[in-house]
Amino acid sequence: MLLDPPQTAAQLAQLIGAEAQGNTERPVTGLNEINRVGEGDLVYVDHPKYYDKALNSAATTILIDKAVEPPPGKAIIVSSDPCRDFNALVKRFRPSSGWTDEGITIGEGSQVHPSAVIGPHVRIGRDCIIHPGVVIYERTTIGDRVTIHANAVLGADPFYFKKRPTGYDKMIPGGEVVIEDDVEIGAACTIDRGVSADTRIGRGTKLDNHVQVGHDTIIGADCLICAHVAIAGACVLEDGVTLWGQVGIPSKLRVGKGAVILGQSGIMSSVEGGKTYLGSPAREAKQMLREIALRARLPEIAKKLDL
Repeated sequence: MLLDPPQTAAQLAQLIGAEAQGNTERPVTGLNEINRVGEGDLVYVDHPKYYDKALNSAATTILIDKAVEPPPGKAIIVSSDPCRDFNALVKRFRPSSGWTDEGITIGEGSQVHPSAVIGPHVRIGRDCIIHPGVVIYERTTIGDRVTIHANAVLGADPFYFKKRPTGYDKMIPGGEVVIEDDVEIGAACTIDRGVSADTRIGRGTKLDNHVQVGHDTIIGADCLICAHVAIAGACVLEDGVTLWGQVGIPSKLRVGKGAVILGQSGIMSSVEGGKTYLGSPAREAKQMLREIALRARLPEIAKKLDL
């Protein structure tokens, strides 16, 4: 999420009662967690396993729970609880507007059913159709000629928590949902907003009924996603991907351009484009089909070997 206006690391440290070190006057232009961090961002880290990743990322300010040498040109903010303080900053700079009609815009020719619920700062483009029971949370952007079928939910909170000894702390979302032009979203789909950036559905992509898209996931143009597919958070689907029914995509994986993943398959790592995959864990379909055929012959082979 962008900060408007930008703040310095020293100013942000003062807001949360923490100590800034290094280049403390460098402007911080956004708040982002590590999956979508970019130059000018503040990122938080609270586990030694991820210290190097955060310190060496594109972020120019690192909110961290240990005093370390600031990387050249960057700032660190030392906090006793970076997750808590990151949440506090998100709440301060992106407070929820509740369910008001503030900032709603609907383009010419669009039809919104009276039973649909539209949150504040939602932008709907031209010639869209929003069917009964659709819920669109705040700060969602919908392009032109988009169809959203009954009871779909866009912009619900990400499933993103920090485990504590006392339970789970919820990450306060500051991200949004962006639906590009000519997208169709089936009935009862759910598309979660980003933790700190956008969840994005690319131009011309079509979602069948009952599809789940997790936080911060980016789906490219002209993808085809069938019913009961579940895509976890921070995934990337490149253009022209096809996911058949009940496919599962774990978090932070990438599916290459033009890949096809056949029904009920689940990938365990990122996969190349231009290939077809089958199984769980999924492998290239031709290989998997040969293995399935061989497994069918195992009783015959065992009998011949007197096993």
